[in-house]
Amino acid sequence: MRFIRPFCGITLLAAVLLAPASILPARVPAAQAAQQPMPSEGARSDSSRASAVQTTGMGNVAAAVQASPPPTSFTGRAIEKAKEVAKSAGDIFSRVPCLPPKGGAKSIGSLPHVAGKLASGLPVVIVAFGSSSTEGYGSTAPEFTYPNRLAAQLRRQYPNADISVANRGHGGEDAPEMMKRLQAAVLDMKPDLVIWQVGTNAVLRGLDPIETAKLVSDGVARIQAADADLVLVDPQYSPKVTEKAQSASQMVRLLGKVAELRHVGLFPRFEVMREWHEEQAIPIDKFVVADGLHMNDWGYACFAQLLGDDIIKSVGQIKLGVNVPSGVQTYRPM
Repeated sequence: MRFIRPFCGITLLAAVLLAPASILPARVPAAQAAQQPMPSEGARSDSSRASAVQTTGMGNVAAAVQASPPPTSFTGRAIEKAKEVAKSAGDIFSRVPCLPPKGGAKSIGSLPHVAGKLASGLPVVIVAFGSSSTEGYGSTAPEFTYPNRLAAQLRRQYPNADISVANRGHGGEDAPEMMKRLQAAVLDMKPDLVIWQVGTNAVLRGLDPIETAKLVSDGVARIQAADADLVLVDPQYSPKVTEKAQSASQMVRLLGKVAELRHVGLFPRFEVMREWHEEQAIPIDKFVVADGLHMNDWGYACFAQLLGDDIIKSVGQIKLGVNVPSGVQTYRPM
């Protein structure tokens, strides 16, 4: 997916004035999503893609602020708006903290290919594969998608490493469509780690969960044969998904079984998000946009943070020589 950013001057100011006044969870981006009903996760028109990039890049904001005119002028008010957007982007967790699940880790696995590359000082290639949750529908700017937030976190943790995170999300897809592009979108990149978000559209479209799980299992085998680490991400906990409770529950269970049988990682997004709401008492509209399906900036940020924490811990165990059996790779968020 291609995002277009304003580059300077009047273009920047125009974009700022048209941008949402805040990126507080589930406010303006939610309203934008509500204007375009979503029949499936990430089935997006060109106009809805454009709505995801209304805030300016942080570098452009900083450059504009250096030459701020008096705030009483037209230009000054625009720059003040840009500063406000930049501030709200930087302290998103000050409003609703991103806390780890209360249950803690049940089992921690290993990511041997990622760990080996980091230990050897070689480039690390991560591919985020999935549908619109990966593509970033519901976020207000490219940098707020989960793959970009994850990349930033890993680069902070490993400042001397060459880490790339490729976004290979495509809205509206599930296992049947993903398997058709697995080779070109994922395997041809020779990844060290694949994060495969799958299952949501299968639930929404009424696909057979058992057949979906079989396709995912076949895809997992192909990724493993390419010598890549793998983490599966199950559906999100959101109203559009939970209204199909039986199918959603079966999909979550079957994906967990695939991860267990194939000895790959699993990030249980459904349970993590359910705990946000039921245990941490966070309202749904604080992490899901108004379409009742997609995550917002806060949701993507917390998802990326918890996933990144687990990746860092898993890699750290191997680098420190902790004995983790190779057959036990399923892990839970810390």
